[in-house]
Amino acid sequence: MINYLLNKIFYALLTLIGVITVIFFLFSVLPGDPAQMMMGQNDDSKQLAIVKKKYGFDKPVTTQYLYYLNDLSPISFHSNNSEDYTFLSKGKYNEASLFSLGNTTTVLKKPYLRESFAKQGKRVSQVLSETLPNTFVLAVSAIFIAIVLGILLGIVSALYKDKWLDKTIQILSTFGMSIPSFFSAILFAWFFGYLLHEYTNLEMTGSLYELDDFGEDMHIKWKNLILPAIVLGIRPLAVVIQLMRNSLLEVFNQDYIRTARAKGLSEFQIIKKHAVKNALNPVVTAISGWFASMLAGAVFVEYIFGWNGLGKEIVNALNTLDLPVIMGSVLVIATLFVMINILVDLIYVWLDPKVKLE
Repeated sequence: MINYLLNKIFYALLTLIGVITVIFFLFSVLPGDPAQMMMGQNDDSKQLAIVKKKYGFDKPVTTQYLYYLNDLSPISFHSNNSEDYTFLSKGKYNEASLFSLGNTTTVLKKPYLRESFAKQGKRVSQVLSETLPNTFVLAVSAIFIAIVLGILLGIVSALYKDKWLDKTIQILSTFGMSIPSFFSAILFAWFFGYLLHEYTNLEMTGSLYELDDFGEDMHIKWKNLILPAIVLGIRPLAVVIQLMRNSLLEVFNQDYIRTARAKGLSEFQIIKKHAVKNALNPVVTAISGWFASMLAGAVFVEYIFGWNGLGKEIVNALNTLDLPVIMGSVLVIATLFVMINILVDLIYVWLDPKVKLE
């Protein structure tokens, strides 16, 4: 187990380094001057030169890449010269010095994702900490709907195979998979948030935290979660139904299920104790993939419903070419995918002891 985890972590780090390299050089070739983006309408050439030197934009791309890796690394190297980009200026890093060698100090710190171009020097880590929890709440709610309803409807569909109930569930699940999220988001917002507003009391747009009527305090509005969570859960719900049904039908044909029936166990006991757990492997794979993509930011759903999450923040950053926010968001997304994949492998072992971590 330990060897497996160490091996998995090693390949995860290689994957993250690859992601960092791709996104850095991809955004480095985009037209536009990052220093000018930070200054906005200010065309002062002296100020522009100061900004370029402060953030290392006056260096070659390869040097900037090494600076970026140094910022992201928990163990980093910094110059004692105040003129260098890597100088340990006060408040820039939350560091703990390890040792010094000549003009270089080695420190232990949190990964530094730099500062937003469009938010007047606001740290990217702060931007993500304000938006990622909202996306997490939305993703957990949506995946909870998909898991509970998907497994239940998948079991019902398998038990009533080829009956009218099975066919109805299959038609609805196929319909759910075929509808794009942005279209269902617009449809739900218009129908339940506008046409039926006086009955549902739901809004077309809204986030988890909103200002009160006096504009003074932020309050949680759970009702704003209902529509985006349902819309976001429709497609994974349809996938879970199909996978659970097909996997359960395959399990029903196994010898140990026939033996359980021959012993006189009820259908409920067979499903509960033997069938469901063994049918969950493909479902876990699908759920993990969907959950990771939801954490990556349900861009269209969040944007249409005005949900202040990571997806909406990425759209805003793309519109303003806020490169540090975009790069930081992609890096966080990649990290979440890697962590979820490792977790899924461990869940496989719990579901099926015959699976070995190799």
